Amino acid sequence: MTTEIEKESEMMKDPEVTVSGPTAEYVQDVSIDDHHFRADEPVTVGGHDEGPDPYGLLLAALGTCTSMTLGWYARQKKLPLQRVTVRLKHSRIHAEDCASCETKVGKLDEIQREIELEGPLDAEQRARLLEMADKCPIHRTLTSEIVIRTQLVESK
Repeated sequence: MTTEIEKESEMMKDPEVTVSGPTAEYVQDVSIDDHHFRADEPVTVGGHDEGPDPYGLLLAALGTCTSMTLGWYARQKKLPLQRVTVRLKHSRIHAEDCASCETKVGKLDEIQREIELEGPLDAEQRARLLEMADKCPIHRTLTSEIVIRTQLVESK
């Protein structure tokens, strides 16, 4: 059974993303359809801090998707949600410190996500919105099996 979020996601076209940059430094030019910006590493690791780093971009994708999904759901259900703020942090933790994780040796990635909901919501509405946060397409992608197919192409 397809959910409403999956139906809406299927209607949107996949973006064309291009990333390129010189190998002498970390800074990269990023194009997502008609949007252009730079990504870089912080100065502390040898970059020029000209844009967000790769993990910042990953967290931004999850945060924006979470907020958009909750806003969409609130509009559909006519909930009095006025604003969503999502704060995220990424860290590497020892697998043995994670009781609920399948991996038990080595390190694994942990994303901490805090969601602030503004508006006169009751406890049931807040709980349902929290459930919906885990249904945003990016969350589902990050927590599912991912296949990345890489091929080398000739330069133009």
